[in-house]
Amino acid sequence: MTQYGDIGKALRPLGLLLRGGFHPEAADGVPPLASGAPAATLLLAGNAGPAMWTVFAASAEAGDGGADPLDRWSRRVLTAVAESCGAEPFFPFGTPSHPFIGWAMRAEPVAPSPIGPLIHPEYGLWHAYRGALAFAERLELPVRAERPRPCDTCEAKPCLHTCPVAAFAGGSYDVPRCMGHLETPAGRDCVEGGCLARRACPVGEAYAPPQAAFHMDAFMQAMRKRGLGRAAGTAG
Repeated sequence: MTQYGDIGKALRPLGLLLRGGFHPEAADGVPPLASGAPAATLLLAGNAGPAMWTVFAASAEAGDGGADPLDRWSRRVLTAVAESCGAEPFFPFGTPSHPFIGWAMRAEPVAPSPIGPLIHPEYGLWHAYRGALAFAERLELPVRAERPRPCDTCEAKPCLHTCPVAAFAGGSYDVPRCMGHLETPAGRDCVEGGCLARRACPVGEAYAPPQAAFHMDAFMQAMRKRGLGRAAGTAG
């Protein structure tokens, strides 16, 4: 029978981490398996720190010039892991969509930050989920270690006050204002080094510039597809 620790070992050479898991209930929205049986265990795989970026940057997907290279890499490597351990993979991209934010909060002590993305007590805002592995069997899981949200004891909350165009000042994320800044010379620091508001968080270690720039570029491309940004003719 597959053991929880076995999955972590299988993910490690990929630079990925086992990000906890849970035994799904109906409200969790975990789809049935291909056999029609319900998933009895869901484990999340993700990244924090530089390890995943090192592996991905050397992959075929990173250098082939195709669209969505990190998503394609994630699908390839996690599908292989799933096949090796008798699981079925789900992904936070593509269709159908899955409630990964809710799954993440069930799997480990993460919670929404004041600027939106989930904050982790150790990794801060510098982490992500690349996929989930669903099992027909009920695996034994470690006891979840509850930890407080770092934001609750952060009096300064620099993430809310660092954005050069105050994109979070209204209590929500003003995406058009943000994109208007990113597509000007003044936004170059955010584009090349990552969001200044995110970098202001005192928790966790920020991505290195190449990884930060990659994710920012992916974000900007996604926003343009939604009709935001200069490419859509809406930014000045």
